[in-house]
Amino acid sequence: MRAFRAVLLDFFGTLTRAVRRGPDHARIARLLGCEPDRFVAALDASFALRATGHFGSAAAALRHVCALAGARPGADRLRDALASRVAAIRRDTELRPESVPVLARLRALGMRTAVVSDCCYELPSILPTLPVAPLLDARVYSVREGVCKPEPAIYLAACARLGVAPAECLYVGDGGSRELTGAAALGMTAVRLAAPDLTGHLVFDRDDAWSGPAIGSLLDLPTLFEAVPAGGVPPMAAHRYTTVEYRQPLVG
Repeated sequence: MRAFRAVLLDFFGTLTRAVRRGPDHARIARLLGCEPDRFVAALDASFALRATGHFGSAAAALRHVCALAGARPGADRLRDALASRVAAIRRDTELRPESVPVLARLRALGMRTAVVSDCCYELPSILPTLPVAPLLDARVYSVREGVCKPEPAIYLAACARLGVAPAECLYVGDGGSRELTGAAALGMTAVRLAAPDLTGHLVFDRDDAWSGPAIGSLLDLPTLFEAVPAGGVPPMAAHRYTTVEYRQPLVG
């Protein structure tokens, strides 16, 4: 039986509850001189470029979003909006209450842990302030790697930092960005988190091709290791399959 040495987890919708843009984003749009609906549409349209660091800086990325929305804010407003976006996304980010105890249990079981996230410039400054941060051996951000899931490079970056092979990894995510298909293609064991709150979760590029196993809660994760002898993996087919409704897009 395959032995796991590491667990890779998506961030938004996996370690956090379902993410939706809060009211602060409309205020930020107006600060920048943008109509809120046009601003949100520009965020959505530019997500892939921003999430791969295409613009080189957060300021340049936000300037591009404003241009798409028909605005040209001055340097002072842009600077204020950048700080406000970090604060807004932080307020939109609610960790699942089970995230910390589950990560702690996985580490107690000898697992290496990593977050692998498609994200823009804000998450790298937010995640280190969260209580899950000390329980992660690696944090892999698309905006720093220059690629998004399901590109192999982002998963391989996590493996390299953890010192494990893909076949030794369990990957867990809600299924956005075709992340599960990408992980499985590299030889990882992939499991969808199909938590009840994810109905209506806003994502990009959902994993429609995925039909593999799912768990209903992060609390189910340690049982995948505790239910079998050391070095073994329980049959993933034993876990129930669940479908989740997805919509476009994810917070950006």
